[in-house]
Amino acid sequence: MGKIVLKNGTIVNEGIVQEKDILIVDDVISKIADDISDADAEVIDVAGMHILPGVIDDQVHFREPGLTHKGTIATESRAALAGGITTFMEQPNTTPQTTTIEKLEEKFATASNSAYANYSFLFGGTNDNLEELKRLDKNACSGIKLFLGSSTGNMLVDDEKVIENIFSNTEMVISAHCEDETTIRENLAKYKAEYGDDIPVEMHPIIRSEEACYLSSSRAIALAKKTGARLHVFHLSTGKETDLFRNDIPLEQKKITAEVCIHHLWFSDADYTNKGTLIKWNPAVKTAKDRDMLWNALLDDRIDVIATDHAPHLLEEKNNVYTKAPSGGPLVQHALNAMLEKVKDGTITLEKMVQKMCHNPAILFQIKKRGYIREGYYADLVVANLNSPWTVSKENIAYKCKWSPFEDTTFSSKVVHTFINGHLGYSNGVFSEKRNAKRLTFDRS
Repeated sequence: MGKIVLKNGTIVNEGIVQEKDILIVDDVISKIADDISDADAEVIDVAGMHILPGVIDDQVHFREPGLTHKGTIATESRAALAGGITTFMEQPNTTPQTTTIEKLEEKFATASNSAYANYSFLFGGTNDNLEELKRLDKNACSGIKLFLGSSTGNMLVDDEKVIENIFSNTEMVISAHCEDETTIRENLAKYKAEYGDDIPVEMHPIIRSEEACYLSSSRAIALAKKTGARLHVFHLSTGKETDLFRNDIPLEQKKITAEVCIHHLWFSDADYTNKGTLIKWNPAVKTAKDRDMLWNALLDDRIDVIATDHAPHLLEEKNNVYTKAPSGGPLVQHALNAMLEKVKDGTITLEKMVQKMCHNPAILFQIKKRGYIREGYYADLVVANLNSPWTVSKENIAYKCKWSPFEDTTFSSKVVHTFINGHLGYSNGVFSEKRNAKRLTFDRS
């Protein structure tokens, strides 16, 4: 790959914004300095632009194997590069599910030939695979995923004894989807009796209610405290849940952490009127007050990570009546743009955004040599122009499903270049056909 010098850029890293040059040699950042000259290097002038670490997305559903009509590891990781996401952690609810070591390694084999972004996977816990989970090497993959509430793919873990056994028998991060199944079923039955299958989508956050979320997440946290498990609660959606988490110790010392997703920070229940089932997610997008409380918890460090929960479905699937419309939507291409919009309007600083999208996922999952702009680290870098408006349209959507909940939204900022292990994987709307992704490695000695 040789050498590349990024000249005149403004680096955002570890709480500091400063103008520096970066020398990339092969796949790593070799030097960061005020002025770098190298006769053998290709020079890319990024004056007036910001250089960020590549975004690490700890929760995506890329639909391979078994659901590839919705997306594939290749199509969705390519779209991720257009959104400045250089590393993804994919979820286990594919077909077949990633609940054996054999199936996990098959996914890694697929990704090694098709991924455009760095990759790892979460291993799915079920009611009956504890022995397989015990065999899993703690450095093999991102961690364990438990669905403590129903979701796409039917991997519900609902046996309390099994959950406690899993919590007690792994050193890995346990990432949990927390919604109480009994509460949801009772609520759904009530509204189905009233509306049949065509329940107004505005009822979604009432069916998948604050109570359903809080019951499940509070139980999971209590169990984690009892067992000493390392618990990471995915996609918080309610203000009430934010009080379950602490901000009085550094992330490195936390045993219980939390994530919030782009859609819960951007949309509210007022948007169901216009967006309908396009913003039907599990957990549901809730009230503007919930959204404000999630922002508060993110900014004061009770919430540690921003992710996407990217989960594409065909538009014809999403346009079904409520009970048949699947939950989830595509987000990896537009997540960074959405958060840069929140930087622009003063909701969050650029430094804090980088902490939550780049540094903290690397800390939380103990990823080696990624998530920062440091000499000796892999050259996963995003060059963004914060003053380059563009509008999301069918023509510029890279997802296989070809739609986005952000369609017709005009963003102020644009991802110009994305480097993946020193290779320019995306530049000015054009993708490189060369794959330069690597399997993630972890430092969990």
